[in-house]
Amino acid sequence: MRLDGGHQQLLTPGNGTHELSFSPDGNYAIDSYSRMDLPAVYQTVNIRRPGKAQVFARRTDEALRKHGWVPPVLVDVLAADEKTHLYGVMYLPSKLDKNKKYPVISNPYPGPQDDQIPRRFTLDDNGNQSLAELGFIVINVQPRGSSPLRGHDFYCFSYGNLRDYPLADDKHTIETLAAKYPFMDLSRVGIYGHSGGGFMAAAAILTYPDFYKVAVAASGNHDNNQYIQWWGETFHGLTKRGGIPTNMELAGNLKGKLMLITGDVDDNVPWVSTLRLANALINKNKRFDMMILPGKDHGVWSPYYQNLIRYYFLENLVCPSYRDMDIINHK
Repeated sequence: MRLDGGHQQLLTPGNGTHELSFSPDGNYAIDSYSRMDLPAVYQTVNIRRPGKAQVFARRTDEALRKHGWVPPVLVDVLAADEKTHLYGVMYLPSKLDKNKKYPVISNPYPGPQDDQIPRRFTLDDNGNQSLAELGFIVINVQPRGSSPLRGHDFYCFSYGNLRDYPLADDKHTIETLAAKYPFMDLSRVGIYGHSGGGFMAAAAILTYPDFYKVAVAASGNHDNNQYIQWWGETFHGLTKRGGIPTNMELAGNLKGKLMLITGDVDDNVPWVSTLRLANALINKNKRFDMMILPGKDHGVWSPYYQNLIRYYFLENLVCPSYRDMDIINHK
């Protein structure tokens, strides 16, 4: 490849995410690549003859399939603009009955610095396959604005719209997939996430309260005006009066079940952000659930945290129960 970007040549053939280990002289490399539905393939690469690779080993998923494992579905859908392709993963229960209807859970991360879509082969990324085994269809699909790897326009989609930019794409993705896969139940849709995903989960259920029925929002930056200063300036832009829109402004829209989770020593997203959203919900007389994890920083992951999410969806999305949302003025 020339310095002007021209005369590009493919060095590593094979549809997957690649990782190279070079020989000491730099003339050869061992390349391993995989996808979420493809175990690792190993090949030798001749740097001086790009594209001339020789496969010498493959991992197999035969034993996994014998034990009932089902590979996730790689997703390619159009965004809400009906033009931009969005990519991700859909996890299915291993004993899927296509004649039944399954609740749907979205597990997005809106970036904008990274989309956190799993690309290399792994059995249970973020616990989503385990969650699917409980009787859910779980998706993780990138929204516009979630990654710098897709070019300037895609990356900068959040600019000036830092709260709302990923929401329409997530809803549109679920509706598009449900039209293709009738076993997805659009009357029972949930969403969960951590950090930026936690902000997005809360924003989604507050923006589309008749679509998302259950949400779990962990360690979310619900108010980007009091998050690290460079974040808002970089991804939203310098603000005038009013600042960056917050989730607190949407608190009065809540209709479904919402759980807020945060560690009490979060050194990344200050947990006051979660407290501010809780206070806004209280001021609107909204019922919600909240869990403070003592001694936990931004990395709240633990078996306890993971099962909080699982049980919350089981109890509120599989067999939903009614409750008055207005805790003061009951109907």
